Amino acid sequence: MKWPKHDLAQFIIQLCESKGVKHVVISPGSRNAPLTIGFTHHDFFKCYSIVDERSAGFFALGIAQQTSEPVAVVCTSGSALLNYYPAVAEAFYSGLPLVVISADRPQHLVNIGDGQTIIQPHAFGKHILFEANLIPPVKTLFSGVMKAQQKAQQLISKALDTAQQKMGPVHINVPFDEPLYQTVDQPIKIHISSKTVANEDNVVLNSSVLKTWQKAKRKLILVGVNPPNSLASSVLEQLANDPSVLVLTETTSNLHHPNFFPFIDQLIAPLNASEFEALQPDLLLTFGGLIISKKIKAFLRNYKPNHHWHVHPYRANDTFFSLNKHFKCTPNTFFNQLLKKTSHSQSTYFDDWNTVKHHRRKGHERYLQSMPFSDFKAFELISAAIPQQYMVQSGNSSAIRYLQLFEFHPSIELYCNRGTSGIDGSTSTAVGASVVSNCPTLLITGDLSFFYDINGLWNTSIPDDFKIIVINNGGGGIFRILPGNDNSALFETYFETKHQRSAKTIAEDFGFSYTMANSTATLTEVLTTFFDTAEGPKLLEIFTPSSENDKILLSYFDEIV
Repeated sequence: MKWPKHDLAQFIIQLCESKGVKHVVISPGSRNAPLTIGFTHHDFFKCYSIVDERSAGFFALGIAQQTSEPVAVVCTSGSALLNYYPAVAEAFYSGLPLVVISADRPQHLVNIGDGQTIIQPHAFGKHILFEANLIPPVKTLFSGVMKAQQKAQQLISKALDTAQQKMGPVHINVPFDEPLYQTVDQPIKIHISSKTVANEDNVVLNSSVLKTWQKAKRKLILVGVNPPNSLASSVLEQLANDPSVLVLTETTSNLHHPNFFPFIDQLIAPLNASEFEALQPDLLLTFGGLIISKKIKAFLRNYKPNHHWHVHPYRANDTFFSLNKHFKCTPNTFFNQLLKKTSHSQSTYFDDWNTVKHHRRKGHERYLQSMPFSDFKAFELISAAIPQQYMVQSGNSSAIRYLQLFEFHPSIELYCNRGTSGIDGSTSTAVGASVVSNCPTLLITGDLSFFYDINGLWNTSIPDDFKIIVINNGGGGIFRILPGNDNSALFETYFETKHQRSAKTIAEDFGFSYTMANSTATLTEVLTTFFDTAEGPKLLEIFTPSSENDKILLSYFDEIV
């Protein structure tokens, strides 16, 4: 096989293989030619070519999201690197192992007016876990070259280990001097240690923790973003059957049990002050990623628990301004220890709120029966139509919030970029996830998010069973729901960003079959065949009345009491 002549490129390629970095997303360029040559000529790596670096970054995140393994993105020098920043920030806050490998100009060409040259070290500020700024070994004294090579290998190795161990983004910056395209038949042999294994859980729960749990009569467990099948079934059953425990799950938690509470906003939106006090927990326990519901955030900030514990191997956010313990382990490890040494507490906490939950669901069903065509109605019909064994990728803003109001079969996996909650990379992430998933993939997204990330479809790897549903309400519908909507021309132009665009020509340009719906009847009909097997990807565009969606959703919370 061919190897790039540049030492640093050889080191990166050999160490990526040894650390199991199999997926490599490459954006075209000249300065990164040594890396491109090395990765694409090596059978170990699965390489993808994506022109737009911003899209490439989110595509890589989709792969990392599904595999929980480091995924590399490789770019040329200059502003190309900066286009990774949104994906880097998402990886940082979502805890996904993204390895950014950027080619750079040699130091003597920086800040002298040379083309495609910026200051690349420290480009991502505090949004990365480790940065390796490599220096090419100078071909003078042999001992000096050896030390420089060893130093470079150590930095590369540490970057890759950090991405895997701490689950987050790292940056390897590699200066290359010309010529860039020369190859050799054999690389420089380097010492490669065995693949790094993540730190094992070693938490020990002391008697104070056990007593606090046992004593609490109102325990609230709130679960954020979570991969499917990550919590043992025995743990689920014990938590579900403890009368002192309420388990509140978001759609992205991918946790299911009949005794859990999956519709948080539906449960708490109609509550009055005395009911909020009755729901206020003695102990709040959180695990998983970031929380979507603004209502639960407001509730727990105003009605603080006496104790807030968070369980996560690496990080803990003080989202509710009451965090006092961080258990650095997996939820399984924590609960296995806790539940073996404690017993169920006598309480009416679960029964009281389970009654409220069932009452809310009756109000929910009653409201849906008379609801006119709208965003809400579209999500009702879509949610009921999704087949089992599907992966759903959601756009942000209103899309994921509507999905929070509906129940899904446990075999359906649901994901969303909630690290930064941006609309910028939903399509690209969904495509990346789809290429490594064993499930067919459905992306549900709003119109602005879809149009913003059109380059996510500029990808030759999109599977035939990939499907997109675009909710087109003619603008940023979520701004009509949030405070500040005054229906003025200023609001429509600068907040809602009203438009007349359709996804039809975009779908056709990228090889998607296209259908549309604009009423309950047409959507019901289209959905009967939309999920059928086809020879290529599909896109369904649903046009809803923008001026009515906010009223229908807001009145929902008033009428389900």
